Amino acid sequence: MPNQTEILAEILRGGGIVFFGGAGVSTESGIPDFRSETGLYSAREVYGYPPEELLSHTFFKQRAELFFRYYRENLVALSAKPNRAHLALAQLESRGLLDAVVTQNIDGLHQAAGSRTVYELHGSNLRQYCERCGKKFTLEYVMRSPDAVPKCDGHIGKGASGRDNGKCGGTVRPDVVLYEEGLDDETVSNAVRAISRARTLIVGGTSLAVYPAAGLLRYFKGGKLVLINKSATSYDDKADLLIREPIGETLGAAAELL
Repeated sequence: MPNQTEILAEILRGGGIVFFGGAGVSTESGIPDFRSETGLYSAREVYGYPPEELLSHTFFKQRAELFFRYYRENLVALSAKPNRAHLALAQLESRGLLDAVVTQNIDGLHQAAGSRTVYELHGSNLRQYCERCGKKFTLEYVMRSPDAVPKCDGHIGKGASGRDNGKCGGTVRPDVVLYEEGLDDETVSNAVRAISRARTLIVGGTSLAVYPAAGLLRYFKGGKLVLINKSATSYDDKADLLIREPIGETLGAAAELL
């Protein structure tokens, strides 16, 4: 009788795959998730507020210095590298078996591994932009800023008199979806289209507790639903294949059988 890895490999060979992933995909790269005992929620006593409040639009506007302190200390992992899960998904795409990755993560590791079609539901902290003028910045700009709240170094053009209005000075913020903010319409539309057309949907590294992102699974009408997650989810009883092993180990081993 084939084991779960062999069953997964056979499903992968069928192609038409879309992968939907969450924080658990990146924990094997050393990036903490939110809800584990060692995750970001355990740091609430350090900052005096829960992460949902620290990472809210209101908090960003009202207490930007503490927002950026938390952001820099907890949501940035410049040294993180793609793990076996990221690399396996990129390999599947390059072989024409995987059509898209839909991710709740903001770390950019899927692209670093070589994936091309990636829909980032919650944005990416590799992208930063000025709220005032829209100028784009790198994450390094924010991390190296001497100011607690990074400011735009762009110019806002000339006034009616022809004089240079000087530096913009607007706040440079991460291009991520904060609590109280809506998901990007185009990204959601692309993700829905990919999921609805998939023959196989692989869901990995997510508790499926974060909405509205988790709600996108209802658009899947394909033949095979695979769940790879260490803990139980609300979709376990709907899965054609349920695996409780680490996702990097699981996907990596299955990809090696192709």
